[in-house]
Amino acid sequence: MDIAVLCESLMLIIFGCSWPANIHKSLTSKTTLGKSLVFEVLVVIGYLCGITAKIIIFNRTGEMQASFWFYLLDILLVSTDIVLYFRNLKIDKKMGRI
Repeated sequence: MDIAVLCESLMLIIFGCSWPANIHKSLTSKTTLGKSLVFEVLVVIGYLCGITAKIIIFNRTGEMQASFWFYLLDILLVSTDIVLYFRNLKIDKKMGRI
């Protein structure tokens, strides 16, 4: 594995480790207070740009880099937290917090 791909994969793994904790917080707190939907959407857009780059490289070389799969996993985790954001938004409205 190329050292650049290894470093990129490690970065994605390390970033990805924070999302389960964030998802847990969203599940247990049942509030959107302290959360930023804009931030999470921007993170997904960034990951989509990374995936696009990997697809372009695949089309040029025929090789799918390992980091591609970590981008997908991270998008899945962030998207889960975005879904929970909307669930918690409904709860916040029902409870009169916003």
